Formats: sequence, structure tokens, C-alpha cells
Amino acid sequence: MADDPELNGLGKDPSAFTKLAQATARWTGKPATFFVALGIIVIWGLSGPIFGFNDTWQLVINTSTTIITFLMVFIIQNSQNRDTAAMQIKLDELLSKVEGAREELMDLEELDEEELAGLKKTFEKRAQIARNGGDPDERLF
Repeated sequence: MADDPELNGLGKDPSAFTKLAQATARWTGKPATFFVALGIIVIWGLSGPIFGFNDTWQLVINTSTTIITFLMVFIIQNSQNRDTAAMQIKLDELLSKVEGAREELMDLEELDEEELAGLKKTFEKRAQIARNGGDPDERLF
């Protein structure tokens, strides 16, 4: 398997953005990071009387949280895209190796909504047949 030409290039260094996104996702997903953020909000709230709850005091937290949220959307989406792609590849590998598995089910994420809905109905029918004691392996495609 190590000589598999399809796997050439795996394990090479990820891009700088991927490294940054992974490190940021790991760091922001920790409980300590949540408590740091909570602490900042509490300190900000307690500082309100010192600044007279003025517009600048409000603008600081509003601007900060907006910028952080905006950037985190891209980090989260990048992580989700990578995780989903990896999972799809793993599932496709399993389908390609399991005897009796229908390889036409590989790469379903590329189908449009109508095609996916049709396949879902097919599997719902299979589940209903199985619940009623029938043979769910009966081909409904």
C-alpha cells in the first residue's frame, strides 16, 4: 500500500494557511480559551462604570467580537471542509473494499439535492421493508 501511486504526496507539509487554521481551531476549541474570552467580557462589563458606559466603551467590544467572529467563520469552514473531505474519502475507500457494497454510492456528495433526495427515499423504503420483516437487500434502484 505504501507504493500506491494514488497515495503519492500524502503526508507532505500542509500549507501555511492549513497549519494556521488547524492551530487556531485547536486553540479556540479548548475550555481555557472559552474562560479567557468570558473573562474579557466580564472585565469589559465591569469597566463600564469607569468609562461611563459611553459609545467608545461599547464600540470596543462590538468591533472586537465582530472581527473575531468574521475570521472564525473562515477557520471553522476550513476545518469542516477538511474533515468532511477526509471522511468522504475514508467512506469511499470502505465502499471500494467491502464485498457486496455498491460502488455507485461512492462520491454521493457530488450529486445535486434532487438526486440525493431520491436516494434517501430509496433507503427509507429499504428500512421500512426491513422493519416489516422483508428482505432489505432487495434492489430498489
